[in-house]
Amino acid sequence: MEIKRNGSQPSSKGPADWFTGTVRIDPLFDAKTPARTSSASVTFEPGARTAWHTHPLGQTLIVTAGCGRAQYEGGPIEEIRPGDVVSFAPNEKHWHGAAPTTAMTHIAIQEALGGKVVEWMEKVTDEQYKK
Repeated sequence: MEIKRNGSQPSSKGPADWFTGTVRIDPLFDAKTPARTSSASVTFEPGARTAWHTHPLGQTLIVTAGCGRAQYEGGPIEEIRPGDVVSFAPNEKHWHGAAPTTAMTHIAIQEALGGKVVEWMEKVTDEQYKK
């Protein structure tokens, strides 16, 4: 058994290359081989969001606070709220983040394939975000 105590893992700022706006990432766990799952709690300030991206084995988000948005390429922007569970299929291009006036926190869970968990792409434009 392993217990990661609250506060034992430092928070980090979401890198500007992958996020628009203010984002805080709090790591939860990284699996040890042969497992390949990792997870983080991610908090987006109002208007903050990821860039477009994919995950080789998909991603699951569990919204824990606030109000956010999520979209897959070609689909509508969906509002997401606490208790919602959002699943993206393997290699499905998508983004997610806070609503324009409300922060949002979610737990992100994804698996690595060949050591890679994400493929980052272009940023979501203000026009795409406000649709």
